[in-house]
Amino acid sequence: MSKSRPSLTAALTRRAAIAALASAFAAPAFAAGEDAAVAYMKKVAKDMLAAHRQGTVASFKRAIQRHADVAGIADYSLGQYKAKLQPSQKQAYYSGTATFMARYFADQSRDYVVSKYVVGEAEVDGKDISVDTKVYLMNGQSYTVVWRLGKKGSGFKVEDAKVLGFSLIYLQRGIFTSFLSKRSGDVAQLVTALNR
Repeated sequence: MSKSRPSLTAALTRRAAIAALASAFAAPAFAAGEDAAVAYMKKVAKDMLAAHRQGTVASFKRAIQRHADVAGIADYSLGQYKAKLQPSQKQAYYSGTATFMARYFADQSRDYVVSKYVVGEAEVDGKDISVDTKVYLMNGQSYTVVWRLGKKGSGFKVEDAKVLGFSLIYLQRGIFTSFLSKRSGDVAQLVTALNR
């Protein structure tokens, strides 16, 4: 039972996660007249900071389910195995993917103390909307995180975060597809592992 979860979690690089976690937990600075995407990132930061203060998987999962495009991220994370996901498995798989992300953030969040971060302007490139943040840790390190947002109805959802040039959903996809490749593409085993 405990073997599957650590093998999934351990593969996410610590270096990439440091900045992603840091950017999620700081109190952001915003200029007057901020645009809608930047204003949305302020809401994300507020909810993630609240989750960080609670430090629980449940609190992070609530924030992730509220702000992330969980279904899109989860589908992408299956890679070549996406067609093997049965309709009857989707709800459990999407919930398990949110739990996986929340568990990792909760496990790692206690190790990194943020002094501040500065949110840049939103940039639009076709359908992609990105918001850069500069993250400053108490230990003197700093990172740039690029949040990719997707327009959903009248609002936004977080679709990815790039840290030091590495896409976090791309890293997650590598973890999931590696797990599946060792199990003949049996998505049911992944769903079980994610929901333990």
